[in-house]
Amino acid sequence: MSIGPTDLNLLKVFEAIYEERNLVLAGKRLNLTQSAVSHALRRLRERVGDELFMRTGKGMVPTGRATAMAPALRESLRRIETVLGVEPFAPEKSRRRFVIAANDHITAVLVAPLSRALQAAAPGVDLVIRPSTRLDLAEQIDLGRIDLAIGIFAQVPARLNSRTLMTQGEAILMRKGHPAARRKLTLADLQKYPLVTLSVGGQEEGAVGGFIVERGLARQSEMFDRHALEAALPAPRLRITVPHSLAIPALLRDTNMLSIVPGSLAVALAAGGELLKRAPPYAAGSSVLRAVWHARDEHDAGHAWLRETVARTAQEVAG
Repeated sequence: MSIGPTDLNLLKVFEAIYEERNLVLAGKRLNLTQSAVSHALRRLRERVGDELFMRTGKGMVPTGRATAMAPALRESLRRIETVLGVEPFAPEKSRRRFVIAANDHITAVLVAPLSRALQAAAPGVDLVIRPSTRLDLAEQIDLGRIDLAIGIFAQVPARLNSRTLMTQGEAILMRKGHPAARRKLTLADLQKYPLVTLSVGGQEEGAVGGFIVERGLARQSEMFDRHALEAALPAPRLRITVPHSLAIPALLRDTNMLSIVPGSLAVALAAGGELLKRAPPYAAGSSVLRAVWHARDEHDAGHAWLRETVARTAQEVAG
């Protein structure tokens, strides 16, 4: 099928190379040989009048023209497919790859059961997990390199859509055998025992009030309610601040430190048997976990299926 002199298949080749950065991988995605992909790219270069991609040691790097074309081109392809009913999404037959941005906490709590759900309903679908802590997260969504970002967002710009996945509070973790293990925690305990907290970015990365704002998207950097903690306990001892939640069990082992973590993470880590979960002795706020995606993907049937699957998985995790 073509519109004027431009074969729409060339645009699909462009999209595949732009996302894969590799001719061989682009060919596998489109069920084409590397020779066919190279030929299509040459035709598109002639049509556009630009090299579009430069071969480097890091793969096929897009030119400025290609980078400018990519967002609008991808959106146009999705709209054409929706209008014409091209390539209807059938999960059980699909071999599509989705890119999700998530931190290690969300990967452990949500992406793991999501993977099991996909194995049952869509065994050919692949997931690629990128860190949601990267400073160019909003840019990656804008460029179409991330399909879905999962996290806690205080602000979502109009060009992005979002959906609430779950609401959760905070909990405090301690090792088994901790001196405070047999009773409720008190503020005196938090004063006595140093704390381990989670933070994926500080002021040096532009964090303000526990959030980092980039291109209008404000994502959480501190994984605890600092304001509530400091209101209840002036000058708490934050002995260790880490960016990776899965380091917490090792940090609490053989120490009397306490760790403030999101509620869902506390449940997951305490399930291992090494740690105990307790309610904080102050009125900690709750946070809303959301999925965020670009508005251009709103009517993409495959993307919509992914969003529904993620939301259903989150509801099961939240109980």
